Amino acid sequence: GKILTGDLRIGLRAGLVEEGIAKAFGAPLADVSWAGMLTGDLGEVALLARRGDLRSARLRLMHPLQFMLASPEEDATAIMRRVGGEAWVEDKYDGIRGQLHKEGERVVLYSRDLNEVTAAFPEVVTAACVVPHDVLLDGELLAFKGGVVRPFFELQHRLGRKVVSAQLLADVPVIFVAFDVLYLDGRNLLEEPLRERRRLLDELDLPSPFMLAYLIQANTPEELDRIFDAARARNNEGLMVKDPASKYTPGRRGLGWLKLKKALATLDVVVTGVEIGHGKRKNVLSDYTFAVYDEQSDRLVNIGKAYSGLTDVEIAQMTDYFKSITLKDYGRFRLVQPEVVLEVAFDAIMESGRHNSGYALRFPRIKQIRRDKTIRDIDTLANVAKMHRAFTGERVQLVESAQG
Repeated sequence: GKILTGDLRIGLRAGLVEEGIAKAFGAPLADVSWAGMLTGDLGEVALLARRGDLRSARLRLMHPLQFMLASPEEDATAIMRRVGGEAWVEDKYDGIRGQLHKEGERVVLYSRDLNEVTAAFPEVVTAACVVPHDVLLDGELLAFKGGVVRPFFELQHRLGRKVVSAQLLADVPVIFVAFDVLYLDGRNLLEEPLRERRRLLDELDLPSPFMLAYLIQANTPEELDRIFDAARARNNEGLMVKDPASKYTPGRRGLGWLKLKKALATLDVVVTGVEIGHGKRKNVLSDYTFAVYDEQSDRLVNIGKAYSGLTDVEIAQMTDYFKSITLKDYGRFRLVQPEVVLEVAFDAIMESGRHNSGYALRFPRIKQIRRDKTIRDIDTLANVAKMHRAFTGERVQLVESAQG
């Protein structure tokens, strides 16, 4: 009973449940998957399958649809191969994903976790009310002031609000950057190619504070790399790359949309602690806490923790070595002699109280073990601070007017 009540809170994969429904009721798996995408409710799908009525499933407004997701990729050549030679490129926006449903005079906004957030963005709702269409838009809610996208931490002041004061509306105005239209005046657009969906979106002539994602076309890996470099120069951490022929697949992480993110830089760090892993790594020391050198206080300060990047063979070998240089065994965690140097890649540096360095790395992963280096060669805290200042300069994200 619990499995078929909408959210799969116990971690069961939707695909497995869909296979079970298809088998139990003798229904085509494709029909079960389609109904699941439209309704987002496997309980309803099971009932439709039992009645032999799966093809009657319809996309309904005011019922949140699972968002289409992007697959991460670091290589421009691989991306161009996947999208077939033509790529539509957008900035990876620094806001929250939003889904806007408008039917008659009623407007509802849903966040990525499918919770309603309508009350937090009254200016978007008011503007949507005058749009002369029933519509479902996918986009991003961003803080926007003085003609530029503002940092995410400013948008956070608007999140979770039931009432938004006039002062807050003035201090943190928002825009809805639409990048897809999924339903228009009774027409389900999920099966239409992105090229057609974007054409319809452009023709909606949406009022302010609606804007559209700024599109750049790339036809070669070299062009895509140049676009990425320009985005990084504007202090953006990545790009969204889309196949203009792609359909919209709710809740799926396919190859029609890809997220191009590359390591911002690498740091040479020293391992100060190791921890037993989880799952297949529950018997090895696979999670490494690492540090840089603080010259002012003449001590090591932790800056992060990584558990990806090494092979199973390397982890097994390092487990034996870390046991041999353990200073203190706390059970799951061991304090070790600081002598193993790693090169660690990451996507961003943030100020954080989590570590005694005052900084934390976003998505750290081990690039390699630097057996050619010693603790004297690791990066300093001053260098980390310099990199943080460079990355946290003014971020420029590209949007365009939604009015033709």
